[in-house]
Amino acid sequence: METKKIVAILLIAAGALSLGYGGFSYTRDTHRADMGPIHLSVAEKEYVSVPVWIGVGALLLGGILLLSRKSA
Repeated sequence: METKKIVAILLIAAGALSLGYGGFSYTRDTHRADMGPIHLSVAEKEYVSVPVWIGVGALLLGGILLLSRKSA
């Protein structure tokens, strides 16, 4: 499979996922304390929203790459 087709399929998949979910969340450790046998840690959940125009743009760009002819 050509590199251009793989990139196009990945862009289409990423665009569809960003439109479907609207973003993603992750957990990061912010504070950690170790005092002898006591271990304390604080984890904060972060959410990153992906704008709709990025998802639509990825879908369109992937579709254009997938349907475009191979250049000589």
